[in-house]
Amino acid sequence: MYRKFSFIVVVVCTLLFGGMAQAAGLDITAPGDTVQGVPNDNDWPSNESPPLAIDDNTATKYLHFKGFTQSTGFQVTPSASQTIVVGLTFTTANDAVERDPVGFELYGSNVSINGPYTLIASGNIVDFSQTAAWPRFTMNETPILFDNDVAYDHYQVLFTGVRNPASANSMQISEVELLGMSLISLSPEPADGVMLRDTWVSLGWTAGDFAASHDVYLGENYDDVDAGTGDTFQGNQTVTYFTIGFPGFPYPDGLVPGTTYYWRIDDVEADGTTIHKGKVWSFMITPKVALNPNPVDGAEFVDPNVELSWEVGFGAMLHHVYFGDNFADVDNGTPDTYKGPSGFSKYTPGTLESGKAFYWRVDEFNGFETYKGDVWGFTTPGAVGSVYPRNGAVDVRQTLILKWSPGDSAASHQVYFGTDKDAVRNANTGSPEYKGSRDLGSESYDPGKLEWDATYYWRVDGIDNANPNSPWVGLVWSFTTANFLIVDDFELYNDLDPADPESNRIFNVWLDGYGIPTNGSIVGYETPPFAEQTIVHSGRQSMPLSYDNSVGYSEATLTLTYPRDWTEKGVSTLTIWFRGISANAAEPMYVALNGSAVVSHDNPNAAQIGAWTEWNIDLQIFADQGVNLADVKTIALGLGNKKNPLAGGSGTMYFDDIRLYPPQPAP
Repeated sequence: MYRKFSFIVVVVCTLLFGGMAQAAGLDITAPGDTVQGVPNDNDWPSNESPPLAIDDNTATKYLHFKGFTQSTGFQVTPSASQTIVVGLTFTTANDAVERDPVGFELYGSNVSINGPYTLIASGNIVDFSQTAAWPRFTMNETPILFDNDVAYDHYQVLFTGVRNPASANSMQISEVELLGMSLISLSPEPADGVMLRDTWVSLGWTAGDFAASHDVYLGENYDDVDAGTGDTFQGNQTVTYFTIGFPGFPYPDGLVPGTTYYWRIDDVEADGTTIHKGKVWSFMITPKVALNPNPVDGAEFVDPNVELSWEVGFGAMLHHVYFGDNFADVDNGTPDTYKGPSGFSKYTPGTLESGKAFYWRVDEFNGFETYKGDVWGFTTPGAVGSVYPRNGAVDVRQTLILKWSPGDSAASHQVYFGTDKDAVRNANTGSPEYKGSRDLGSESYDPGKLEWDATYYWRVDGIDNANPNSPWVGLVWSFTTANFLIVDDFELYNDLDPADPESNRIFNVWLDGYGIPTNGSIVGYETPPFAEQTIVHSGRQSMPLSYDNSVGYSEATLTLTYPRDWTEKGVSTLTIWFRGISANAAEPMYVALNGSAVVSHDNPNAAQIGAWTEWNIDLQIFADQGVNLADVKTIALGLGNKKNPLAGGSGTMYFDDIRLYPPQPAP
C-alpha cells in the first residue's frame, strides 16, 4: 500500500506542479527532528510522546489525552529546511478505533517552531472517517494533496476531531508523513558541524527538487560564505560533488588542522536566473592539540577516583600528560607535574583529595613536533562550587549577585573578579581583581552594574588560616551579559521558607489577586515548586498565572527595581513570551505599566494559543499614554478589560523572558 500511494502522489503532484522540475513523494520529516506537542502540556504517556509520530516506526504511536475535546497535534522542525509540503499521509495506531483522527489542519512558519503559523491546508481524513473503521497499522489510501508553493522551515499538524469523541479519551496516531519538495540542496556530506581527520574532502549533497545546476561557495569565513563575497565563489556546476585539498583543486596544499571550513550550495533553476540560496554548512579539520577533555573543563564534584581522557589531536602518536593542583605549575610544565609520555588517550591520577581544584594538560607529539595543549580544570566534592550564574552562562542580566556554595574546609572565601581571564587566574590579594573576603554564611558578591554583551571572569578561593593547605585556589568561571535588558526571566525564584533571608517565592514578588475580591489572578502553585518548571520558554522556570474573570479581570504586578530606565541603550521594544491553553476562555490579554498605561494583544484569542509565542510591543505606545520611560515603576500582566471590567471566563497562562530590546541595526 505504501508503494501504491507513493506512485499516486508522484502522478498527482506532477499534474499539480507541471512546471516544476520534480514532483513530491518523499517524507521530509525524520527521527531526531525537533518535535513538540500541541498543546505542549505533557498530557501523554511517556512511551507515547509527540516525536513518535514521525519516527518511521508504525509499531509506536503518539497519544494525547486532549484530542477528543479539542484540536491537538504536534509541531516539527524538519532537518530538511525550506521545503514545500504538498501532501500528507496518516497511519492508524494499534487499538481504540474511536481515537483515530478524522480531520486535519496543516500550518507553516518561517519564524520558529512556536510560530506564528500560516494555514496551508485543512480537510477530512476520508479513510479514517468511514462507517467501517480503517484497519490498524494502515496508512490512508485516499490521497491527501493540496496546492502549496510556499517553503517553510517549521510545520504544525493539528487533528481537529476524532472518530468517536463520546467514547474516546484521547487522540492517537501511529505515523504522519509530510510529503514535500525542497527548494534547496540537502543532506550535506560530510554532515554539518562534523570534525574530520583528513586534509582533503569530497563534498557532496542532494540536489533540491528544482535545481538544474549549483553555485558552490567555500571559504574559512562564515560571513563571506553566507554573503558570497571575497573569493568564496568556486563556480557553477551540474554535478553534486566537489573535491578540495588536492593539487588542481581548491586548497591544493591540503586542508589545515584546527581550521573550520564553511560551504554553501545555491540551487539554480533551468532559467539560469532563479536561484535558491542554500544553508551554510561547516566542517572542521581536527586540530593537532588534544581536545574534548573528560571531565569537561570547569567540571565540579568530580569523583576523586576519576579517570581522565581526551580526544587525540590530529596525527598524534604520543601524549605528554601534566597534572597538579596549581594552574601555573601545570601551565609551565614543572617537573613535579609531568606524568610521563603515554600511548593511550587516558590517565588515572589515583585517589584525589576532596575539596580541591585540579588542573591537567596534554601535549601531543606527532613524530616531528610537540603541540602544547590547553590547561583544563575540575574540582572534587567539598570544593567551592553549584555557582550562580553557571560557568559559561550567556544572556545574563547586567545586575546580579554572584553566589557559590562554600568549600568544606574553608572558614572564609576570597573573591576575584574582572574582564581578563588570565588576570583573574593569576591574581592575589594585592591585585585589582581582588574584591575582598566573605565569611561563612555570606557566599555572595555584588559586582555592581555590568556592561552589555561583555564576558566576565571570577574566582573564589577557600581560606582557613589555621590549615597549612590553605588557600584552596578555585577555578576561573565565566559568564556573558545579555545585549538586551532583562525585566524578568523567572530564574531567581525559589521555594524557601519566608523566614529564610534567601526566600524569594514568585507570588511574593508578582503580587496577584489573592485576598482581593476584584482581582481573579493567582500566581504560582499551592505547593512547591511554586514556579512552573516543565512548561518553560528558556532556562528552568516560567510564571504560571491562573485567571478567573468572574470577578471582572485578573492581573499580577511586579514592582521594578531594575531596569526602571526603559530608555537605556535606546531600547524601544518590550518583548514578552507567553503561552496559553486551547481550553482557556478567550479573555483579552494585556500588559500595563505604572498601573494605568495599557496595551492589549491584537489577537482576542491569544489566551488559547497553545505554543510559546513572542509578543513585541513598541514602547512609544506607552509613552503616548503618559508613561515616563526613564522611570517605569511597575509592570502588570493581565486578562480581561482592566479599564472596564466585565464578568468573563477562566484559564491558565504561562509567561517567560520579559525583555527590552534596542532597535535592530539596518541590514
